[in-house]
Amino acid sequence: MYIGEIITTDCANGTGIRVSVFVSGCTNHCKGCFQPQTWNFEYGEQYTPEHENYIMRELSKEYYDGLTILGGEPFEPSNQRGIIGLIRRVRTELPERNIWMYTGFTYEKDLVPGGCRYIECTDEILDSIDILVDGRFVEELRNISLNFRGSENQRIIDMNKTRTSGNIVLSPLND
Repeated sequence: MYIGEIITTDCANGTGIRVSVFVSGCTNHCKGCFQPQTWNFEYGEQYTPEHENYIMRELSKEYYDGLTILGGEPFEPSNQRGIIGLIRRVRTELPERNIWMYTGFTYEKDLVPGGCRYIECTDEILDSIDILVDGRFVEELRNISLNFRGSENQRIIDMNKTRTSGNIVLSPLND
């Protein structure tokens, strides 16, 4: 897995102050994408234990609310396999931090058994994150007034409540 960028003290990609990790590689190629350079699976630097340790050291600072993983596309199979270790570490070492993930895929269609991006670790990822922002960016539905998303079809899903209820529960941040 490659990463395009790590942004510290980020407040644009989730609530509070965050560490945001932009993974590389995306097959969605959404028209109007704000990061088309991240479509390339080898954009940036190869993800290493040093990157992960840096993220964990940074995230351990008391002023952080959580981690955001976006891209590119975190749910490309090679990226899922690359980020699962980081997610496990955050859950073990910093369980008070929340985790947000962004995807251009649709939760109930693509990230479930039989879905086009479902692999052996997808359930563990989904069970470990707090918020999933899903849906392709659609340029014709672009709306800069939306919280934490770029187009009106995208949803902010509360994964904790979704797991508990068995149905998709949208976060109040969608309002």
